[in-house]
Amino acid sequence: MEIKRVGVVGMTGFMGIGIAQVCGQFGYQVVGSSRSEERVSKALATIDSRLARGVAKGMLSQRDKDAITARIRGTSDMSDFQDCDLVIESVVEDMEIKKKAFTDLDEICLPHAILATNTSCLSIIGIAMATKRPEKVLGLHFLSPVPQSKLMEVVTTAVTSAETLEIGKGFASSLQKSIIVTKDTPGFVFNRLYIGLSLIAVRLLESGIATREEIDSSMTLGLGHPIGPLALLDFNGIDTILNVANAMYEDVKDPLYAPPILMRRMVAAGWLGRKTGKGFYDYD
Repeated sequence: MEIKRVGVVGMTGFMGIGIAQVCGQFGYQVVGSSRSEERVSKALATIDSRLARGVAKGMLSQRDKDAITARIRGTSDMSDFQDCDLVIESVVEDMEIKKKAFTDLDEICLPHAILATNTSCLSIIGIAMATKRPEKVLGLHFLSPVPQSKLMEVVTTAVTSAETLEIGKGFASSLQKSIIVTKDTPGFVFNRLYIGLSLIAVRLLESGIATREEIDSSMTLGLGHPIGPLALLDFNGIDTILNVANAMYEDVKDPLYAPPILMRRMVAAGWLGRKTGKGFYDYD
């Protein structure tokens, strides 16, 4: 099956906007949704602004920018996904909300359509079984920031068909992403490593073993990471990573993934990182 039209459920979030942008850049007709027309308009404006910066930097021609934006449209009506060959869900990391989205999509989309979730930690088989086509459901885990990241995890469940997997891999390759094929396990590969490292970094700070700068420098200077683990937590959103860690700990019961008290207190105080101006670092 050839994928021509891609839907993005939850286009107004940070990840959803990036997914819609990248799909449009690589030639797909894209429809992205939100429950609010106002938020749809803001998402489209964000994509336009990002592409305009690319033009200003000489990375993109004005003609190409115009073609990309013409391929991406927004909607607040889920029925607009009816003609999509692939729909990617990128809503909040809440199992019940995701199940509801997939149940709705199953009713709306044509029988050939593949449904994918961008979840970073939740059970994909749990989401898939909310549909009547679980063999056509898989995980397409984009990494942040989506346009710059070179990696995508393609996640299969026990019932994902071989055809669905191959189509998913082909789609990821068409976006020029390197692919990791992984099983439906908490955190998959990337987050099993990343979340563990992040929580260890918080515990080192919490216990006073080293300063935030020293902890981050140990990874940037020692391993060549472009950004340290605490600064990366601020970038991704401390609340977001807390939710992912909680979900992983709930599944695997490994103390490594139990979020530190410091992290919980920061979220309670509204110190969520860059998006609130304060996290492990200050962003005035």
